[in-house]
Amino acid sequence: MADTFISDGTSAQEALARTTHLAIGAHSDDLEIMAYHGIVGCYGYRKTDKWFSGITVTDGRGSSRSGPYSDCTDEEMADIRKNEQRQAAMVGKYGAMIQLAYESDQIMQDDGQNHLRDDLSSVFDFCQPEIVYTHNPADKHDTHIAVLSAAIHVMRELPSEKRPKRILGCEVWRDLDWMPDEDKVALDVSKRENLANALVGIFDSQITGGKRYDRAAVGRRYANATFFHAGGQDRIEQLTFAMDLTPLVEYSEMDVKDYVLSYIEKFRCEVESNLDRFF
Repeated sequence: MADTFISDGTSAQEALARTTHLAIGAHSDDLEIMAYHGIVGCYGYRKTDKWFSGITVTDGRGSSRSGPYSDCTDEEMADIRKNEQRQAAMVGKYGAMIQLAYESDQIMQDDGQNHLRDDLSSVFDFCQPEIVYTHNPADKHDTHIAVLSAAIHVMRELPSEKRPKRILGCEVWRDLDWMPDEDKVALDVSKRENLANALVGIFDSQITGGKRYDRAAVGRRYANATFFHAGGQDRIEQLTFAMDLTPLVEYSEMDVKDYVLSYIEKFRCEVESNLDRFF
């Protein structure tokens, strides 16, 4: 069953209406990994002009589990992950946190995709975010691509004046270091590292359950910043990379596959050019 959590007691309709930054992710903790740029940018209720809201699509019942979670049933794990996501929304001071509680297999099917699109469309009926963070189309996780597909379809159906000004496909299960530098959207996520660590650390069922996302997420951010520029001192301490997906919604006739493969072709040409110089 879907769950809506508003940490400051505002009505759901008002909370969505004030949303300026919206993240749409597949799993609990995806938002905290891929959309920290939006979370920290809106952090604190005093910034009444900026509000971060999140949508988590699946219920996490299929999560890997070990240690103290090894005997949890799927239903118990789904409940644990729902509560962890609520805690993250509280710590991160999200404007709203919506968990749609789909099973991953559901959204792989046409019926599930249609239901998901309807749910996302209902959210966009109440909010008009300036920026949307979601999964990047080169991600290797099938569930992430299924969520991205629904999100892109829904945003393409919005009237042009209601479409987000910027849509970013972010890193989770494949980084975007391979993209040509001029095409990367580099997001500075250096601020409040203690908050970043706390948010990912809330998902104890994953970390204790055998996946050290807490170390990996922050480590990737430091690596992105250091290896982004070859010469000189690091200009920024922590970076996440994103792919600009705005054209895919602005020009709804554009083929998603062709758009992504064009970046891959640029990467191939860049590597080929470097090799041609010496081989």
